[in-house]
Amino acid sequence: MSSSESKLPLRDIPGDYGLPFLGAIKDRFDFHYNQGTDGFFRSRMQSYKSTVYRANVPPGPFNAPKSKAIVLVDAVSFPILFDNSKVDKTNYFDGTFMPSTDFTGGYRLCPFLDTSEPKHATLKGLFLSTLANLHNRFIPLFLSSMSELFTHLEHELSDKGEAYFNTLSDDMAFDFLFRLFCEKSPSETSLGSDGPTFLNKWVFFQLAPLISLGLKHVPNFIEDLVLHTFPLPFFPLKSDYKKIFDVFYKSMGSILDEAEKLGLKRDEACHNFIFLAGFNSYGGMKVFFPALIRWVGAAGESLHRRLTDEIRTAVKEEGGVTFSALNRMSLTKSVVYETLRIEPPVPFQTAKAREDVIIHSHDSSFLIKKDEIIFGYQPLATKDPMIFDNSEEFIADRFVGDKEELIKYVYWSNGKESDDSTVDDKQCPGKNLVVLLGRLMLVEFFLRYDTFEIEFGRLLLGSKVTFKSVTKATS
Repeated sequence: MSSSESKLPLRDIPGDYGLPFLGAIKDRFDFHYNQGTDGFFRSRMQSYKSTVYRANVPPGPFNAPKSKAIVLVDAVSFPILFDNSKVDKTNYFDGTFMPSTDFTGGYRLCPFLDTSEPKHATLKGLFLSTLANLHNRFIPLFLSSMSELFTHLEHELSDKGEAYFNTLSDDMAFDFLFRLFCEKSPSETSLGSDGPTFLNKWVFFQLAPLISLGLKHVPNFIEDLVLHTFPLPFFPLKSDYKKIFDVFYKSMGSILDEAEKLGLKRDEACHNFIFLAGFNSYGGMKVFFPALIRWVGAAGESLHRRLTDEIRTAVKEEGGVTFSALNRMSLTKSVVYETLRIEPPVPFQTAKAREDVIIHSHDSSFLIKKDEIIFGYQPLATKDPMIFDNSEEFIADRFVGDKEELIKYVYWSNGKESDDSTVDDKQCPGKNLVVLLGRLMLVEFFLRYDTFEIEFGRLLLGSKVTFKSVTKATS
């Protein structure tokens, strides 16, 4: 603890949970319908004049046994969620609930294991070593998948006058990930082109407690009863998941061999890699890639010209799209960090206090007692105005030069962006790969196009983007 932190006044955590059961339901309706996610957390922060407060967090009854949580929405208190000596993440991944293990072959997978469980280090180590062994394939495979995306994008623009990017991005992401782990195209297997559709349903059924469909003709209480009150069953997805499992199991022979050497069952390792590829990676890219194009597209031609100049100069001088060329593109990298800051793919982090612990916001200290749930809402923490100037704005060069040190406050990966993922933490094992792919996406766009125009809006879990035009590169 720093001397400045030790001098902060100890304050009771403000907020309350309302009446038993009814308080949780009221807060759930505020979260999904009355205020919306961002409004839910902002309104309480403003009402309590605190970035640390008590509230019921979704889904509550009967999807999660507990809804009472201590909410963190500032950049200073948030990192307690990454301190595995002080917090327990057993069965916590995206929220206060855990989907049925029916969705994952009957196994509790690595994301739901606490770091104190021996199998966590074994599985996380397998993920990290596998990605390290595959690193030479990242760039060529992604560039190949991006080339197909451009072909489809231009075809749709020519035929329809517009192109819906989200579907194109989903197809590209799945193609890349499948070829990375399975060493073949999904079109060469029984999956064909159905992989993204299968995974979209699989992810949706598990995240339904956090999703609102926004259907105008369906009363809120009916949607709440169907999506948020009880877990959605696995049986409608059983045959689809079996198809995915069978194809991955047959295609990942060498990776599963390594898993067996570590004492893991082949099927358990396969289910873990499906989750890594299909939920962590594909699910994350499903949100991140459209967000990246949305913010860059909305920034307009001025930013496009700056990116074009930086990217084409580096590629020309380095003789191609190489790691060396990418490392010269400081603005491109900053744009990726800024997208992850302003629209993080995973908005929630959850843990339980292992012991009584004192945490700090900018102006106060708070006591969290053993076994209390801690719930972080990341989109406010990474827009903390005490850390970031004009924190609600997308500023492309926010992390250029000396300002790159601010990436330690970008928490999208369940850890600080300045930290590397290890077997001893819960940080995303593919965090560096995600940043790399974001940079590669921008590089390939601006090698091919000078500028582009889009329309954008909101989807269930992120941005939706429609291309209206692209201007091909003139030089």
